[in-house]
Amino acid sequence: MKIAIASTDKEKSAQISPVGARAEFYLIFENKKLVKTIKNPFAVGGGGAGFAVAQMMANEKVDLIVCGRVGPNMQTALETKGIKLKLISGKTVKEVLKKIK
Repeated sequence: MKIAIASTDKEKSAQISPVGARAEFYLIFENKKLVKTIKNPFAVGGGGAGFAVAQMMANEKVDLIVCGRVGPNMQTALETKGIKLKLISGKTVKEVLKKIK
């Protein structure tokens, strides 16, 4: 399973981002091993970030996204692309990885 975790920094010790589409970074894990770090190009800018991030994650073949919250546009886009969503806040990336099966 490929998991993308929205984070406030590029380290495993970083906090889960409170937002999905505007998260600063996405850390992508496969079998709980970090395989890619993406500085989110949609963290700042105009509208459409939710759709753009959902497409970016689909291109990365992500199965699950973990973040604090998402807007309705991103949620719909993720559902359309078959990407699962888990909303978690107040934890670090490392803590979340331990809890995901």
